[in-house]
Amino acid sequence: MSANSDAGESTGREVAKRLFAREFNDASYTFKESEDELAPNYTLLPTGDRVNRLFFAGTLTETNDVGSDSEYWQGRVVDPTGTFYVYAGQYQPEAASALRQIETPTYVTVVGKPRSYETDDGETNVAVRPESITQVDEATRDRWVVETADQTIERLQAFDAEINDYAQMARDEYGERLAPYREAAIEALESLDATDGSTSAATSEAESDASGSGPLASDTDPIEEDEYTPPESEESVGTDESAESEESSSDDASDVEESSEDTGLGEYD
Repeated sequence: MSANSDAGESTGREVAKRLFAREFNDASYTFKESEDELAPNYTLLPTGDRVNRLFFAGTLTETNDVGSDSEYWQGRVVDPTGTFYVYAGQYQPEAASALRQIETPTYVTVVGKPRSYETDDGETNVAVRPESITQVDEATRDRWVVETADQTIERLQAFDAEINDYAQMARDEYGERLAPYREAAIEALESLDATDGSTSAATSEAESDASGSGPLASDTDPIEEDEYTPPESEESVGTDESAESEESSSDDASDVEESSEDTGLGEYD
């Protein structure tokens, strides 16, 4: 399958890809590419790519300990297009510690894994299990916005490529609703206070690419930033990381243990 990819990593783990909250919150379909029990679980992006790990930046606006018997931290990270919700407990000690200690509001970057939860009424909500949460400055957040807009535009431009199986999957699962993600990328760029000349130039170039990325569907659903409240009975869909590395295998082990953690949020596989 063809897919856009981020910079490679030397750890043997899946690449952490950049995407905006607007697209992530619409990415509810998960799949595996083999029958192996330990095969990686992927989330399908509406712009025609897959993601097993993601990298995002924004403003950490709120943190809460939502656990019942033990600490289980929820964080809200807002980027220019919407909100990421992150959850960290005893099996993500570094991320949980960051959510406990960082004062809000502040800029952060997050590396983590997508998680999806089915509600009682059959809808699917998404969140992130963070591997790391790092406090950063505004310039770092701004660079992430520019780079993420660029990668979003690249996925949009590749959507109609002759061989793009992930795009075909996205059509089948989500429909060809691409306009909201192009508009989100443009709005994110326009939100920057680009006082630095190099950032301003990069922003202008990315906006130009977005405006000229070809005809897209005319869906222009407004960006929703309503607060995400996990249902009392949540179920994660699918198992996690393959045995590509010892670190990945340890992630799987923690997933199994985490299902027994009393978080007050329901089942967590």
